[in-house]
Amino acid sequence: MKIIVDAMGGDNAPESNVKGALAALKELGVEITLVGRGEEILRVLEAEGLKEPPQGMEIVYASEVVEICDNPATAFREKKDSSLTVGLNLLKEGKGDAFVSAGSTGALLAAATLIVKRIKGIRRAAMAPVVPTGNGGAVLIDCGATAECTPEYLLQFAFMGSFYAEHVLGRPEPRVGLLNIGAEPSKGTELQQKTYQLLKEAGEQGRIHFTGNVEGKEAVYGQVDVIVADGYSGNIFLKTMEGTGGFLAKELKALFKKNLITKLAAVLVSGGLRRFKSLLDAGEVGGTAFIGISKPVIKAHGSSDERAIKNAIRQAVKCASSGLIEDIAENVEYMRLSPAPHGEE
Repeated sequence: MKIIVDAMGGDNAPESNVKGALAALKELGVEITLVGRGEEILRVLEAEGLKEPPQGMEIVYASEVVEICDNPATAFREKKDSSLTVGLNLLKEGKGDAFVSAGSTGALLAAATLIVKRIKGIRRAAMAPVVPTGNGGAVLIDCGATAECTPEYLLQFAFMGSFYAEHVLGRPEPRVGLLNIGAEPSKGTELQQKTYQLLKEAGEQGRIHFTGNVEGKEAVYGQVDVIVADGYSGNIFLKTMEGTGGFLAKELKALFKKNLITKLAAVLVSGGLRRFKSLLDAGEVGGTAFIGISKPVIKAHGSSDERAIKNAIRQAVKCASSGLIEDIAENVEYMRLSPAPHGEE
């Protein structure tokens, strides 16, 4: 399997991206294509004691870089020789099995949608991170790719999130919940109410395991495996979880440093503290999948270090080998309310 990596994307590029790719090459047994400014990539390799790319790794030159300040909707067109654009074109041409980038989220989504294309019949691609919950994590779909949604979008998100939880996370018959302000079918706005009925019908047909509305608290406790939300609500839910987790970690650290007794207590519970920290560590997962794109595209966090890049590549391998995209494509007819508008296939 060959994974294409945007060597120039992210805050720590190209160092973290190249080092993460080297670690993945060694630990995961995959081939790697690094895309970017060759001289900068080679300098990182030289610093690692390598005069040339090791066996299984190649460099594809791209002279430009999509910056955070660039217009996300047009950057990939304006910078045709950027590592982002070149890498996605390689994926489109079948010269790799998946693409990983820590670059601009908006630019990556726009470029993936217009270069690699969505799965035929899917209205919108969705960002689907795995968030820490009481049941070992849940797929949150969407977390910001599409702020304004229709009931059909959310119906498709529910199906795609369910397939992702099953194929990538190994959850048989994943429980699907619609993020809402209450459990009753009448709760929420018109969007949630109409979506509830669509998901209820899909559940009754045996297409998904829909358990009903789920409030944020119950979602965190682990009541469902898939949390369905419009991008606006999903992003608020995600950022609140991240902020709360960071706050608790900071408070615990201060508490255990308070005096000698608390420091001794910290030693006794150090294993549990490490596990707690790992739950909140985005680098453990590595990245977020863009579900609905016709080939695997993984967005790593902009501040990713080499470990996070390695784990994003690991996630790309899982997505590429899982049969996820094929399963979505085969079931699109059950996710559509009407024929796609002209040009949206």
